[in-house]
Amino acid sequence: MFGKINIVPRWIIFLLDLGICLVSITIAYSVRNNLDLGSVNITEFSRNILVITLINIVVFFNVKTYSGIIRYTSAQDTFRILFAVLISNGLFSFVNFLVIALGYSPFISNTILIVNLLTSFLLLISYRVLIKYFFMYIKNLNLDKRKVIVYGAGEAGLATKRTFDHDGKVNKTIMAFVDDDDRKVGKTIDGVKILSAQKLEELIREHEVDEVIFASYTIPLERKNQIVDVCLEHEVTVLNIPPTDAWEGGKLQTAQIQNINIEDLLNRKPIEIDVLGLQNQLKGKRILITGAAGSIGSEIVRQLMSFETGLIILCDQSETALHDIYLELEETHKNNNFHAFIGDVKDEKRMIHLFEMYKPHYVYHAAAYKHVPLMEDNPSEAIKNNVLGTKMIADLSVRYGVQKFVMVSTDKAVNPTNVMGASKRIAEIYVQSLNNSLTQKNFIFSNGLSYINDLEVKPITKFITTRFGNVLGSNGSVIPRFKQQIEKGGPVTVTHPEITRYFMTIPEACRLVLEAGCMGKGGEIFVFDMGKSVKIVELAKKMIRLAGLIPNQDIKIQYSGLRPGEKLFEELLNDNENTMPTHHEKIMIGRVREYIFAEIEEQMYSLFQYAKLNDDRQVVIIMKQMVQEFKSKNSVFEELDSAINN
Repeated sequence: MFGKINIVPRWIIFLLDLGICLVSITIAYSVRNNLDLGSVNITEFSRNILVITLINIVVFFNVKTYSGIIRYTSAQDTFRILFAVLISNGLFSFVNFLVIALGYSPFISNTILIVNLLTSFLLLISYRVLIKYFFMYIKNLNLDKRKVIVYGAGEAGLATKRTFDHDGKVNKTIMAFVDDDDRKVGKTIDGVKILSAQKLEELIREHEVDEVIFASYTIPLERKNQIVDVCLEHEVTVLNIPPTDAWEGGKLQTAQIQNINIEDLLNRKPIEIDVLGLQNQLKGKRILITGAAGSIGSEIVRQLMSFETGLIILCDQSETALHDIYLELEETHKNNNFHAFIGDVKDEKRMIHLFEMYKPHYVYHAAAYKHVPLMEDNPSEAIKNNVLGTKMIADLSVRYGVQKFVMVSTDKAVNPTNVMGASKRIAEIYVQSLNNSLTQKNFIFSNGLSYINDLEVKPITKFITTRFGNVLGSNGSVIPRFKQQIEKGGPVTVTHPEITRYFMTIPEACRLVLEAGCMGKGGEIFVFDMGKSVKIVELAKKMIRLAGLIPNQDIKIQYSGLRPGEKLFEELLNDNENTMPTHHEKIMIGRVREYIFAEIEEQMYSLFQYAKLNDDRQVVIIMKQMVQEFKSKNSVFEELDSAINN
């Protein structure tokens, strides 16, 4: 019944406040006359009632004491009422002093004014608080309420509680706050006790808690995972509040408190980069990003927008995706200089036109085919895009004096077991050997597709390669696929019970790409610290539990078998490689085998010829000859390994 009560009109609150003030002045007169109202001068009393009512009408109307919703009374409302009471009684005092100054008897005694001030403030606040707690009591009578514990007894925790208090549709009751800060334990927030976070599991068992809400931004990742595991073990739903900059209008909304994402549990602490060094290098520079509409390329673009670059050229062959990122940038960076350029990195004339027109100083090459099963079925296309495309952009970078060329590679290039990984390794080999050839002032190329023979190169381009594993939420990542499968009711498909992968967030990976590009001197393959590998089946189970479901009961997990070319685990370096540290703890330099550029160019010429003929078998044979550690797994090309070895 009470849940259906509409918000009381403002004019009723206005009249109610005036009535409270009349009661207050009556009490003040009663106190002044020792509780004997019979001895009060009726004429004086009536006159003062009229004066103070007129003053209160003017003050309350201007201060808008009536504007707040009573059941949601807050500290802001309290200060507004205090201000109004002080002003109204202050004006009455001024009128009183003015009358005395003119030689007349005072309207009212100072004692009555002081008592009236205190009483009116107390009554105006009290009736609001009583109504507020009355509605909270009625709301809490619902026996079906979900029991909630809020993890974090700070500003975010308080905002979470008040968000629930102000939303009549929320069917939750906060049992307690828990916090890791022992100084807060034992205190209360809005009448709710703060308990030690160490007792969380005990509280969950004792009170049959339904939900735990993370309302803190400083919980270490390891601790957060421990809490989530405890909650999932007891079938408790885990929710999260968004960062404060995502709150709508600066206020947390109920709809924003949602189930915690698996990404929140895989994230690591923020990576610090040399912002000043990057700013000094990139200021005023024209920067080309290939594959700018992809998950990695688009994030590189977003991060570059924070620097004072001259022009950012977004190159991609996907019209719709490029249009989307362009519209996003128009909304978020109206004053920045950027341009969308539709083009295929394999299209020589189009790429020449790009370099002729914009003459970039820096190139971030993120364009690539990356889906392992598709490339296993289409080796010629993998070579055309991942190798020929890279060679095209690399050669043009030299021809047009690009200062730095940063290539985005993958951990699948290490001991490749598939065509995609091998194609990326060949691309790595080419840019590294090209860099070494340039530094040795050896500009002699074969008579293949290379078109930079005999050109004077100023400055000498520095080629840098970055190598990392899977990124969370990228196109083709396992996590979005699992989410879709869970939403559809399953099954969730995992290729193998023992398969593992490294994971890194897209922003984290792109920060490291920018940092590596900044520190690179040319010829390095930078390897990123990917943290600990994650077992994919455990990842699937946790995602199912986070959705409030039970693995293999509500959502089945099915094993589909390793896909063509798929590894059980990924590596960042092969057995013959090791690393050297850099000044950044998350970035290492891989010591890799070096190749003779002229030999690589000659092999690539043959590779491209067969790729143009779509002779997939011969393409893979040459790939295996170029990358001797390339051993196919679960693929039709496995037979070629024994043939080549024999």
